[in-house]
Amino acid sequence: MHTPISNRMVFLFAAACGLSAANLYYAQPVLVNIAHSFHTTSATASLLVTCAQVGYAVGLALLVPLGDLLPRRKLIPTVLSITAAALAIAAAAPGLSALAAVTVVFGVGSVAAQLIVPLAASLAPDERRGQVVGTVMSGLLLGILLARTVSGLVANASSWRMTYLIAAVTTVGLAAVLWRVVPEEGPRPKLSYPALLGSTLKLMLEEPVLRRRSLLGGLNFAAFSIFWTTITFHLAAAPFHYSAGTIGLFGLVGAAGALVANFAGRWADRGLHHLTTAIFVAFIVTSFAMFWAWPDNLGALLVGIVVFDIGIQGAQITNQAVIYRLHPDLRSRINAGYMVSYFIGGAIGSAIGGAVYSSYQWTGVCALGIAVSVLAAATTAWDALRERRATPALMVAS
Repeated sequence: MHTPISNRMVFLFAAACGLSAANLYYAQPVLVNIAHSFHTTSATASLLVTCAQVGYAVGLALLVPLGDLLPRRKLIPTVLSITAAALAIAAAAPGLSALAAVTVVFGVGSVAAQLIVPLAASLAPDERRGQVVGTVMSGLLLGILLARTVSGLVANASSWRMTYLIAAVTTVGLAAVLWRVVPEEGPRPKLSYPALLGSTLKLMLEEPVLRRRSLLGGLNFAAFSIFWTTITFHLAAAPFHYSAGTIGLFGLVGAAGALVANFAGRWADRGLHHLTTAIFVAFIVTSFAMFWAWPDNLGALLVGIVVFDIGIQGAQITNQAVIYRLHPDLRSRINAGYMVSYFIGGAIGSAIGGAVYSSYQWTGVCALGIAVSVLAAATTAWDALRERRATPALMVAS
């Protein structure tokens, strides 16, 4: 179909995904700064994360399916250019309402990462697809986590506004590079835009594996957002009293989770997806239990963050390796359906997490995280049971 993907291009795509996805999370470690800047509460400021994720979900639903219809060599840089413009406006936002509105816009544009992931999967040979997706998703998770570090350090040195200005310049450069290196693709299908969106919905309705993996992904990302949205307030309060720069450094700890992505992809390539999913979800449950048991212990918090992000990233890579096997020619639409569910879960997690922290503090957040991750564990068991029951039926039918 296309030129085979080289290791160099895999790492470029990983970096591009990371830089694109990072735009969603620059606000998290500086929510306290933004709240002070606009004289609002922590719960209200935390809704900026929800705005970004709602915008991302809209982009996933309306833009990502276009990857199966339009040449991605032109589509990806165009989306990134719009994102850069929105980031530049965010840097000059006069109030929280304006910042929230433009956050939705660059949230929509940040789906460029989800146009790149299925492109990488399509360029990869079957025997390497899980590994390639794992590497690219490692870059995406590193971007999400290191965004907090960069944002916190820049805010300490200058202001939270400078973070958005730097992001705008970086995104323009990324658009220019990808315009040059993304390969040309074969003929695109002749399909109307409404029919394209309808076929995405049809996939969700007709593919039970996609539905179950989408539910699991949404629950896991809800847990991710519950933790990373509220940890800023926990670390800024007693007994830690950390600055935005120090809080941002916790993203470096979480980045260790990205190192498991290739292993998760390789295990999924070997058909071990149920076992690996169960292990990674167990990691998430365990980490929230640690956060609850030792809320003021820095060592336990650091270990728990590593365990937590290993669980989140490993489960995500496994999910995507499974769903990309379903219809090779529909990967953008499959990815759109899955990631819409994923980020709806994240948006709900951010909103509920901020509200729970305001009312019940860190203990309430940990209880909420455990409840959501236990529900994810139940979904994992349900998925394995349904697939096990379906396999004998398929063998009889054949």
